[in-house]
Amino acid sequence: MSESHPSRRLAPPRTVSVAGFRAAAGALLDHDARLALVAAHHDPDGIRVVHTYLSAGAPPTEIQTTVPHEADGLPTIADLSYPAGRFEREIRDLYGLTPIAHPLPRRLVRHEHWPVGYYPMRADATADPQFADDSGSFAFMEVTGDGVYEIPVGPVHAGLIEPGHFRFSVVGETILRMKARLWFVHRGVERLFQGCAPAAGVDLAERISGDTAVGHSLAYVLAVEQALGIACSPRDTLLRSLLLELERVHNHVADIGAIINDVGYGVLHAQSQVQRERLLRHHRELTGHRLLRGAITPGRTTLRRLPDGGLLADVAAQAAQIVDIAVGNHIAADRLTGTSVLPTSEARRLGVLGYVAKASGISVDARRDHPLIGDDDAVRPFEPVVLTDGDVMARLQVRLLETHQSVELIANLAAAAQHARQQTGAVEPDPAGRGLGIVEAWRGTLVHRVEVQDGRVSRCKVVDPSFFNWPALPVALRDTIVPDFPLTNKSFNQSYAGNDL
Repeated sequence: MSESHPSRRLAPPRTVSVAGFRAAAGALLDHDARLALVAAHHDPDGIRVVHTYLSAGAPPTEIQTTVPHEADGLPTIADLSYPAGRFEREIRDLYGLTPIAHPLPRRLVRHEHWPVGYYPMRADATADPQFADDSGSFAFMEVTGDGVYEIPVGPVHAGLIEPGHFRFSVVGETILRMKARLWFVHRGVERLFQGCAPAAGVDLAERISGDTAVGHSLAYVLAVEQALGIACSPRDTLLRSLLLELERVHNHVADIGAIINDVGYGVLHAQSQVQRERLLRHHRELTGHRLLRGAITPGRTTLRRLPDGGLLADVAAQAAQIVDIAVGNHIAADRLTGTSVLPTSEARRLGVLGYVAKASGISVDARRDHPLIGDDDAVRPFEPVVLTDGDVMARLQVRLLETHQSVELIANLAAAAQHARQQTGAVEPDPAGRGLGIVEAWRGTLVHRVEVQDGRVSRCKVVDPSFFNWPALPVALRDTIVPDFPLTNKSFNQSYAGNDL
């Protein structure tokens, strides 16, 4: 394994019975552990469910439960953890495992045209299910009253965007309730990992969500390295951290312009796109690909050269100037300030991550909580940017502050990489054949869990931060006017592809 921080070391999971599952999960949640991932496995003796919990500065904790095929299901913990309830619905749709006493047992992933009783992640699932016409009977909650009407948006959108349906209940221009319906494109990504050689899975990981090629490929590679006991040198680890920050910068710069564009300031959006293009061309010089693909493989990180610190510093300065001009305009500032507030209490309840969490006063960041590198002056001590207003302005400002923070980190990482060891030390192979990759991708903490058998990936569970953040969008939109939906949506900017696996 790479020379990683102790907070990344994965101990064997604790096996609990179906009857003891709720108590075990509840004890972890009571100690402020965060449910980061739930992976199901269709084993010969039943459905094995692994819950992975993260706590800042501590190694991950896993509990696993095997539910026999003849059993009724697994008791829900949706009342203990909102994200757990969504993981349970996902597993029910993909594996057919019932979450007993779940408060909202509707389908989540499979729409109505999916065949009844067909579960695509089960070992016995056929490759050609017989789909029916979508009945259109999705149970949106109807809001009634004087002057209330509905506005349907999507799933097909005007721009180059993946499908998602948004149903608004509105009085005048004020949104009373918005319901998002996703999972229109189930690509079977996790099934595609099964049976592939570990190194071959990198190409698939890079393409899970195109704007997060580094985040997903690195999380996957870290999990594979841990599962197989592959070592990674200190220099390669520093370069991986550097690539993560480069990906963060180009996405934040693009989002800054897009948010400002949605208040009608198109000329500033155009200027931000110029800066993004500078970064993408710079990426191609570093790795051969504009989105930084191809640089990370198990045990290695390959860059053609180190980043141009002067260019990055100039891009950050240009981004700051763009934001200054925008917020200096009282019309733009008024649209951004106080719009679509996500309160800290709701952000905590929903378990949001990344810039959405940090803009609402929640300090969560894997770069501090689960550092990629051990104690190294290049990245420690690290403290995430945290604001408290929870509005569009705060989500914009977090991106700008993180951009400056990342540019400084890149410079430190590049300097450290020049003097770091390229060779790896001796490593005792991990016989467990499983690993966990934890990465602070640009949208937030991203996790892959990999199991390897006989030299092949037998299971790869992927959790993009968008899975946690999408439910917060309707909450923030309460009492917001309809014309501010595009602005709010852009300030969240969650991935459809990262969610609709």
